[in-house]
Amino acid sequence: MANPTAAMLVIGDEILSGRTRDANMHFLAQELTKHGIDLKEVRIVSDDASAIEAAVKVLSDAYDNVFTSGGIGPTHDDITADCIARAFDTPIDVRDDARALLQAHYDKSGLELNAARLRMARIPDGATLIENPVSTAPGFTLANVHVMAGVPSVFQAMVASVLPTLTGGRPLLSQTLRVDRGEGDIAATLSALAEVFSDLSIGCYPFQINGAFGANVVVRGTDGGRIDAATTRLAKELEL
Repeated sequence: MANPTAAMLVIGDEILSGRTRDANMHFLAQELTKHGIDLKEVRIVSDDASAIEAAVKVLSDAYDNVFTSGGIGPTHDDITADCIARAFDTPIDVRDDARALLQAHYDKSGLELNAARLRMARIPDGATLIENPVSTAPGFTLANVHVMAGVPSVFQAMVASVLPTLTGGRPLLSQTLRVDRGEGDIAATLSALAEVFSDLSIGCYPFQINGAFGANVVVRGTDGGRIDAATTRLAKELEL
């Protein structure tokens, strides 16, 4: 049986402008790989309501899980929660359980739960809260969409909260074979190998060191025996 699938939607003008380098995709990909969920697509959209809503609808229909990052803070440009609610045609408002979490947090911190901070307690109807042990303000899951903060430490904590609740599959395994030849020299051999081992993913990633060309061939799949067989056959055919 095929592994469950996932997509990621990264939200924020700061990513597209180059001001901020996204670290969340790399982290999520690693965690999903270990959990046996195949990350199939990543999209980055600006802080534009129509773009967010459209992307959520398409990705939610296409994949088993969608993970979003960014846009659930206290400022005017944090519009993700409202966009998710509109994408699923459901009301959104301050929810008592989310408000209680924030109230306790800010009481302990000696800060006021003002109108801006209260925006982080606005949750679409029917959503399940995602725990945030770092800064308390929760994310949420609505249908198959998991809505999380963009700050990497918070995003990572929310992923850790969500993953145990999701159905996984077989973890993706891989082996890497370094070949000190150019891609053009090994392309035909790799094509033939890919036909024989069509159940595996065989990727070729070139490099250049001191003017010499080479490639790392990465064989991926969920069957360790098949990966071993493909890697061994490639090494023999290339006389490595």
